Amino acid sequence: MLVATTRRASKIPGEMFGGERGDPAFADIVISIPPDRVRKIGEVEWPKVIPADPRREFATISATVLKRDEIISELHARLSRAPSRKVLIFVHGYNSRFDDAVFRFAQIVHDSGAKVVPLLFTWPSRGELLAYGYDRESANYSRDALEATLNYLVRDPSVSEVSVLAHSMGNWVTLEALRQMAIRNRGISTKIKSVMLASPDVDVDVFRTQLLSMGVRRPHLTLFVSNDDKALKASQWLWGGTARLGTVDAEVEPYRDLMERENIDVVDLSRINTADQLNHGKFSESPEVIRLIGRQLATGQPITDQHLSLGDRIVGEIDSELSGSVIP
Repeated sequence: MLVATTRRASKIPGEMFGGERGDPAFADIVISIPPDRVRKIGEVEWPKVIPADPRREFATISATVLKRDEIISELHARLSRAPSRKVLIFVHGYNSRFDDAVFRFAQIVHDSGAKVVPLLFTWPSRGELLAYGYDRESANYSRDALEATLNYLVRDPSVSEVSVLAHSMGNWVTLEALRQMAIRNRGISTKIKSVMLASPDVDVDVFRTQLLSMGVRRPHLTLFVSNDDKALKASQWLWGGTARLGTVDAEVEPYRDLMERENIDVVDLSRINTADQLNHGKFSESPEVIRLIGRQLATGQPITDQHLSLGDRIVGEIDSELSGSVIP
C-alpha cells in the first residue's frame, strides 16, 4: 500500500511513524498476509515475535519513506499495472497506532477482493485508550492534509475513480475534508464516487450541517451503524448525550427522513456478531460485510440491509451443512 500521513517519524527502533503530529509524509509498505487456509476472513494475525512468520502471521516485507515526487511516481506505476485505475483511501479511527492502521487496511483490501490501488491516510492517533482528546485534536489537525490528498487524486488524469472508507473518528477527518472541498470548489468532484462511513464517531447534529455545507454535488454515502457499539456509547456519554451517527436507528424519525432526503444508504450491523468485544469494528471483521464492501468497490452497486440478509442466509446454510459433517 501507499501511505500519506501527518504522523511524525518515530525515533523508536522498528517503528516507522509514531503518534506525534508532523508535516505530511509518505511511504510505500508491502505486507505479507498468510494463506486463507490458516486464517479467518476479518482477522489480523499479529506477529508473536519479530521477524514474523509469514506462513501464519501478517508480516512487513518492506517499508520505505518516500518524497512527494516519489509517491506520485509509484502511484502512477501501480495504476498502470492495476486491473482498474481506482484508488481506495482508508482513514482509520481513534486509538490506532501506525501498525494497527497498516495491518487493518491490508486485511480489508485482501479480504474484500477489491481491485484497487490502496492508499492509507493515517493521522496522529497515539493508540492509547485515554488519549481521546489528543486524538480528536489530531483529527482536526489532519483534515487539510486529507483534503490536499483528495484534491491531488481528483486532478490526476491517471486516476479514474476515488473511494473512501473511514472508520470511527476517521469519519470526522473525512467529512471535514469533504466539507472544505465543497466550500472551496463549490462542490465535490464526481471522480470521488463513494464514501463509506463505518461506525462514525460524529455528532449527528453536526453531520447535518456538514451535509448542508457539501451541497447536492457530493459522493454517494453509505453509513454502517450498530446500536450495540459500546465504543460509540462511551463517546456519546463523553460528548454530553448527543447521539453519535454510528448508533442511530435509521428506521425511526428524525433519522429516517434525514437518510431518505439525503439519499444515504444505511446498513445496520446490530445483529452481526464478531470477535470485537466493543462491537466497533464489525465492518472489517465480518466476512459478509467485507465481501459486500468489495462488491460495491468493484461494481458501484449500493449495499443495503437486503444484501446483508442474503449473505447471512448463505453463511447460515453453509454453517448448518458443516455442522453435520466430519471435518478431517
